[in-house]
Amino acid sequence: MSPRHTGMETAHEVRDLMTEVVEVARPGDSLAEVRERMEEHRCRHMPVVDGEGDLVGLVTHRDLLRYALIEQPEVPRFVETALLERLTVGDVMVREVETVDPGAELRQAAQTMIENKFGCLPVVEGRRLVGILTESDFVRRVAQGA
Repeated sequence: MSPRHTGMETAHEVRDLMTEVVEVARPGDSLAEVRERMEEHRCRHMPVVDGEGDLVGLVTHRDLLRYALIEQPEVPRFVETALLERLTVGDVMVREVETVDPGAELRQAAQTMIENKFGCLPVVEGRRLVGILTESDFVRRVAQGA
């Protein structure tokens, strides 16, 4: 009987699995704009970078829900959007973000995500954002069988 292959055998480092092209936000972006971009790109995590591309925070779909009027289903979307337009990413982003180096062991990064219930880990070299590792990256890898 041959060993069961999970598709993870060839991915040993974070760089082997991370998403390199990352949709990012800036601290001055409105939450309404970020919500729109998250919906358009079907992402739940958006690293926040400064003008040099250095990671300064993270905004998530959960952060948007916290400030949206989801508890008030009768509120029209345009009212909710008006509220979100007044708030910026800098107002709500998480500033102390757990990150990972692209050369880090993939298994350890996965363990960090599981233990802390993180949906993602921004991948940085120094402070420079070079990618993102998400739960979806792991699921996609298994689904592809590669």
